[in-house]
Amino acid sequence: MTIKVCLAGATGWAGSALARHIAHTEDIELVTAVSRTHAGRILGNVLGEPRLICPIFATAEEALAYPCDVFFEYTKPDVAQANVLAALERGAHVVIGTSGLTDDDYAVLASVAETRGRGVLAAGNFALTAVLLQKFAQMAARLIPQWEIIDYAADGKRDAPSGTARELAARLAQVRPSELTVPLEETQGVVETRGARLGGSQVHSLRLPGYTISAEIVFGMTDQRLSIRHDSGNSAAPYVDGALLAIRKVGSFVGLRRGLDAVLDLT
Repeated sequence: MTIKVCLAGATGWAGSALARHIAHTEDIELVTAVSRTHAGRILGNVLGEPRLICPIFATAEEALAYPCDVFFEYTKPDVAQANVLAALERGAHVVIGTSGLTDDDYAVLASVAETRGRGVLAAGNFALTAVLLQKFAQMAARLIPQWEIIDYAADGKRDAPSGTARELAARLAQVRPSELTVPLEETQGVVETRGARLGGSQVHSLRLPGYTISAEIVFGMTDQRLSIRHDSGNSAAPYVDGALLAIRKVGSFVGLRRGLDAVLDLT
């Protein structure tokens, strides 16, 4: 059975790479796309892929007037939650690739997904190395009580921390909060330089030219240190396989799951 997909952000950096790969799959079909800058056109004409014959709409609300099985959210954090809620109201399962949503946002989406009997799979990063970073970090946090997260991205990225870092902090919060030898309130000097406390982890966000998306977690113990790091390059290729997997898996459960490994067998 073919999975019918509405892709929001279909002409963006990551969305266009995903759309081109969907054109070559047999079990997934793009039926509508969302892009404000290319509304009214055919997606294949914009991306140079004749297999993509779906129309482009300016808003998710317009695109969702046409039935789909899965809504893929790849836009911006200021519209992502509204898009997802609209998709759930229309009866679609949802995959979220947009970063910047907060834990409170996800709590709302989880409640609506349960009520509607639909699945929502949110992944801050669909790359396999990012998935493994999160899994290995959870394993390490069970044994090492002190760590800090460093989030790297290009200078033009507006949301901070990134979805990858937010997701990592949320995962570690399920294990325990990190321990601080010196409590934040006892910090002498400028306390903000210690980073933001997010889900029980200290998170530091760097925004500089030369980076795309990277995430690092550093664990420390007496006379020893463990660093786990994910780096992505300039192409969106690392995210495609994980995104396709998410589309295929999101209809297999009800409610919200965060992280691609939530639908993988990594035990």
